[in-house]
Formats: sequence, C-alpha cells, structure tokens
Amino acid sequence: MTYRYGSSSADWQQMLLQHCSLFEGLPAESVARAIAHPVLRSYPSNHVIVFENDDGASIHFILKGWVKVRTHNMDGKEITLNLLSQGDLFGEMAALDHIPRSTDVITLGATQICSIPAQDFLDLLKAEPMAGIHLSQLLASRLRQVNRRLRLREADSTARLVDVLLFLVDGQGRADGTTWLIPSFPHRELSSLSGLARETVTRVLRKLEKKGLLLRERDVIRIPNLTTLEELVG
Repeated sequence: MTYRYGSSSADWQQMLLQHCSLFEGLPAESVARAIAHPVLRSYPSNHVIVFENDDGASIHFILKGWVKVRTHNMDGKEITLNLLSQGDLFGEMAALDHIPRSTDVITLGATQICSIPAQDFLDLLKAEPMAGIHLSQLLASRLRQVNRRLRLREADSTARLVDVLLFLVDGQGRADGTTWLIPSFPHRELSSLSGLARETVTRVLRKLEKKGLLLRERDVIRIPNLTTLEELVG
C-alpha cells in the first residue's frame, strides 16, 4: 500500500527526525528540502522491498518494523548481511555510485518505509557537510561490523553466535537500566547471520540462557551483563 504525504503530515516526519541519525543537527530547512517528496509504503512480512540489480532511484528509511539485507553465495545459499530497524536507511550505496543494488531487502514483519528521491538525498549531502559525516559514520560502523564477523568465522559456535548478539546490540539494542534489550529474531535469521545451523543456534542460546547470560522473552532478548557476554569473544 502506497501513500504520498504532503507537508501537513507531521507524524512520519517527527518519527524520521527522532530516530534517523542522518538528520541529527542539520538545519530544519535543509531537512525539509530533502524530505519534500516522500512516498510512504506499508509492507507485510516477508515482502521484498528492493531486489538485487534494481536501480538506485530512491533512498529508503524505516519508520516502523524490521528488514533483513540478503544476498546469496555461489551455491545459492541465502546469507543475511544485516538486520535494520526504525531509523535505519538503505539504498544509499546505489545512489552514491550509480551502480545497481547489490542485495535484496526483505521485511521481517509489518513494516513502514519512507522513500525519497536519490537526487534529493545527494543534494542534501552536497549542501550539508555534517550529513556526509553522519553517513560516513554509518558506513564505517557497518564495515567494522562486517570485519568483526569475518575475524570470527573460524571461531567456535558460542563465540560466533555471541558476536551476532553483540552485533545486534550495536545496531538495534536499547538500554533498560543496566540491561540491554535486542529483538528476539527467528532462529533462522540468527543462523543466516552467524553461518551456524539452526539447531546449533538453538543449542547455544539455551546454554547462554542456562548460564544467566541472557533471558529470552517473547519479543526481546535481555542481556543483563554486556561485559560478561563480550568476554566470550575475546
């Protein structure tokens, strides 16, 4: 379902400004120009928002919900590269280098997306150096996450899954006092992110829970002591 909103629709704008770090500290008039031509869409679960090899005509911001960034290896096996949530953006690479998209992006639940023209996004980067710095910080963070996962690809199953949990804390975690909360994703997504069999993911999660290193609830995983969990990956 697609909606086109005018400037009087403030709810989605407030959500975007509150949760998207790209716009943090930028002049209001510059932000207004960047999001002056939005298209808002609502998607059901397991819907492909963009396909690999699509053009980069739009930049997409997540207003609500979760998506996974997916590719496939040479054997056709699905590989989850990232999980993104409210305030995250995707599609920026194709806009920057004018090369077709290199991954699929698929919803993990009911999701609302705000899309803006790639040219409006590029105009913002040209006009506001701080927007470029924010984007560079985002890309650097994602690269560090990938590098960390590559370093641990030969580690044992516990270290590999804990690294994925820490990766999710870094990207989607929120603090609740001294406890950190991350979404309770399906085991198949944790399997794809870690490269472990789904049965192994289930076994390691049970072991971590038995040791009191995490508590699984219906919608979230609670991590009572982040430092202790970090020690498992060195």
